[in-house]
Amino acid sequence: MAGKMGAKKPELSELSRVRDRLTFLYLEHAKLNRQDSAMMVTDNRGTVFVPAAIVSVLMLGPGVDVTHRAMELIGDSGMAVVWVGEQGVRQYAHGRSLNHSSRILQAQAKLVSNQRSRVAVARKMYQMRFPNDDVSDLTMAELRGKEGSRVRNVYRHQSLITHVNWSRREYNPDNFEAGTPINKALTAAHQALYGLSYSVIVAMGASAGLGFVHTGHDLSFVYDFADLYKAEYSIPVAFRVAAEFGDDKDIGSRTRLAMRDAFSDGKLLVRMVQDLTSILGVTETDIGAGVINLWDDKMGLQKFGVQYHEFKEDGGV
Repeated sequence: MAGKMGAKKPELSELSRVRDRLTFLYLEHAKLNRQDSAMMVTDNRGTVFVPAAIVSVLMLGPGVDVTHRAMELIGDSGMAVVWVGEQGVRQYAHGRSLNHSSRILQAQAKLVSNQRSRVAVARKMYQMRFPNDDVSDLTMAELRGKEGSRVRNVYRHQSLITHVNWSRREYNPDNFEAGTPINKALTAAHQALYGLSYSVIVAMGASAGLGFVHTGHDLSFVYDFADLYKAEYSIPVAFRVAAEFGDDKDIGSRTRLAMRDAFSDGKLLVRMVQDLTSILGVTETDIGAGVINLWDDKMGLQKFGVQYHEFKEDGGV
């Protein structure tokens, strides 16, 4: 309606911290609009309103129609958006991060740009998976081998306790239905974990593309980060779903719902925030601190918003 004013953009202090949010919301065959600071979701069953500030990642399945005003709200809220295509293929996009400080991003860029610090961070992430072993002297090749052995053992153990036959991991991103039930369940479970990992990374202001183990892809750090939690979350959930539903044609959807239930208590989200800041060696920054400075190679940080004059070497202007 012409001349009608929408709700004002929320202040930074009004946005929930990422660790206090719900994990994710999945929608399909629905109309997504905006009313004030809530997402208005309408389908053939009716309409519901979801406060945008409490959702960490929004998963948009087939048949979702999104208005421009809804995307405006999503962007302002720092919510990650995951478009979920048919057969499990996904494309990722996100709004502005919740953390308006660049401290985490700068720390990440510095660490990944130096070979010694990059290896140190990679070892730190592997050490999180081997709490009883000292991996500080292992090479990257040795770490990859050790991790590969661990993951194979996880698969074998889950196969044993769930009685789901297991041979090897097979994934064709162009043909989801070609996989076995357990491989389809694993694909859906891992994708849900990637979505949650991605939402935490971008909400905290880090870069999804600056990976320490994975490299060369715009989601390299997402794969690094999600690998920390697969053995506890996505792999066990996938095997349980495959054991219960077998050849069910909706095994992907059932797996996604099971992952949602596994995330529902919020403990993983809190843990992810803590792990991210620990990996990058920074404390959690205050999302309300919208401080901008000007960088100077000799004088340190300088004030932003000041009218500067020409500077002369003798100290004059």
